[in-house]
Amino acid sequence: MRLATALFLTDRTISPVRLARALEERGFAGLHLPEHTHIPVERSSPFPLGGELPEEYGRSLDPFVALAQAAAVTTRLAIGTGVALVAQHDPIGLAKQIATLDHLSGGRFTFGAGYGWNREEAEDHGVEWATRRARVHDSLALMRALWSGEPTAYTGEYGSVRASLAHPKPAGGAPPVLLGGGAGPGLFAAVAAHADGWLPLGGAGLTESLPALREAWEAAGRAPGDLRVIPFGVVPDADGLARFADLGIEEVVLQLPSAPEPEILRALDGYAQYL
Repeated sequence: MRLATALFLTDRTISPVRLARALEERGFAGLHLPEHTHIPVERSSPFPLGGELPEEYGRSLDPFVALAQAAAVTTRLAIGTGVALVAQHDPIGLAKQIATLDHLSGGRFTFGAGYGWNREEAEDHGVEWATRRARVHDSLALMRALWSGEPTAYTGEYGSVRASLAHPKPAGGAPPVLLGGGAGPGLFAAVAAHADGWLPLGGAGLTESLPALREAWEAAGRAPGDLRVIPFGVVPDADGLARFADLGIEEVVLQLPSAPEPEILRALDGYAQYL
């Protein structure tokens, strides 16, 4: 089982360069970074995990810039977003960012995409909250048109692009797209229609949810072996990782604290027992 990592990198934590080198030296498979452009001080959106919103949400580095640094100082470490807030981006510009990052990293990028939970953040980007899911799906289709080998036009409800010259292309074709979100028929239908897999936060309840996801996936005509499920933000223990392995999970993303370098390195050394 491959073990990758995720955390909020901020202006107060370990740097992307130091973290990426430490991960590759120890044999971890990858680094995934979340995205928040800003956190409005006055908001009604509750923190999905309950309690007060941790400080790092308002201090997080831009994931694409930070991942570019991580890729530049490593050769094997996979990189990815976990998750990017797609509706808050111009999809043409986002497609260029991703294609460039994947090209320069030699095909190491995985696109973790999400719908978002912070209504006020999204509204500052001009996103009508009720449309955000449809906007994400529309943007993914538009980006795939720009990543395709030949100039390909796309016309959608929320965005369009003419058949265009758009280089560089991602190194291995369109990068894998994994949707984040809570288990349920709506999310599973979206994964089957628009993505290559699912990023379940924490990975709890997979014994019950995986059969439903696989049913939706196959009903959409997708090949069973193509589905990727990567539990995300996991605090590991031997029994939990064994349960994931029994379910056929091939990769898990472990949660690291948002912390200075000494604390991060201690956490990595503790997690290394599971490699």
